[in-house]
Amino acid sequence: MVDPQIIERWRNAPRLTTFSTFFERTASGQGGAPDLARPEPDLSLLDFDLDCAAYGDTHTRLFGNFDSHYRASIPYRLEETCRLGAAIFTFSLQAWARTGLPATVYTLGAGTGCLARSVAALGDGRIKTLACSPTPANREAFLAKRGSEHAHFFLGPFFDLDSNRYAADADLLPFCDGFDVLVEDTTFQMYDRDRAQQLAFIAPRIRHGGILVQVQKLANEDQDAYEERERQKDELFKSRYFTTGQISEKNDEILSTMTNCQVDLKTTVSALGLFFRYCALTWNSGNFYTIVSSNSRASILEFVSLMVKPAIPPAYCYEKLPTALIDTESDPVAAALSWRKAKTMTALAPKRPAAS
Repeated sequence: MVDPQIIERWRNAPRLTTFSTFFERTASGQGGAPDLARPEPDLSLLDFDLDCAAYGDTHTRLFGNFDSHYRASIPYRLEETCRLGAAIFTFSLQAWARTGLPATVYTLGAGTGCLARSVAALGDGRIKTLACSPTPANREAFLAKRGSEHAHFFLGPFFDLDSNRYAADADLLPFCDGFDVLVEDTTFQMYDRDRAQQLAFIAPRIRHGGILVQVQKLANEDQDAYEERERQKDELFKSRYFTTGQISEKNDEILSTMTNCQVDLKTTVSALGLFFRYCALTWNSGNFYTIVSSNSRASILEFVSLMVKPAIPPAYCYEKLPTALIDTESDPVAAALSWRKAKTMTALAPKRPAAS
């Protein structure tokens, strides 16, 4: 159980205080939207994979206001969402097939809960999903394009979802026994630097054989390298969607404060090691990382094997992928981590010239 004093510290964190106006304004469509272009997935980076394309089509049709802002802010985050979403969907279906009961997915603090809505829509009752956000406009966006009656939303910060709340709220009853997949998407960095305490709150909610997926923006011991990656993000990617003024405004309003709650990869892995036997790095885009963790060797290998290779140009990726960050000596996963082969839609893929 997390100390009530720590919970109170989170309640006074930037996400619920200095950032609250920005998130409400962006989620309600009153500002923050990219004014140059709307992000669309580049299927060529996904090798025109059928599963990623089907998931991406569902996901982009369920976009809310905040989703366009977020996907246009992180290089190739939309392609990573398609890759992750397709893997989460299939992993959840396989959990349903094993038990005959609906699989459960929780996207913690993920804006409009677009991933949760997309997976629930595709699952058609075989997957029940939950999203949470403390921003009322995100709840309105969630309900406006709910996609499925099996997608649920909790209005409030992640730390208000304790055992008592799950037991008392009828909408949360399907999730009382925990989650097969729990996704933390750039949320912890809005509240605190103490990753161990944040994980202590959510890790008990992950079912036996379940996985934790985290997308995090991480600090870097080399500040010059960190700043160079930020320049790459702003000048080469975000400039496709936002004006220079918009980029500068967000840097002043949000990013300078957010860095105070970021931690580096070493600190992240150290905290994860308190709760998980296995942890793998599966994506990197500048200062952003996707990390998958589990106490089940079979589950982490299964999940990674459901992903196609990272859909990102080499210039934006600074890590070798996939990489085992936490492993066991007795039953290691490092050598067995591998991507699946893309199910290329040949009608869309460019035709290769015939051999002479």
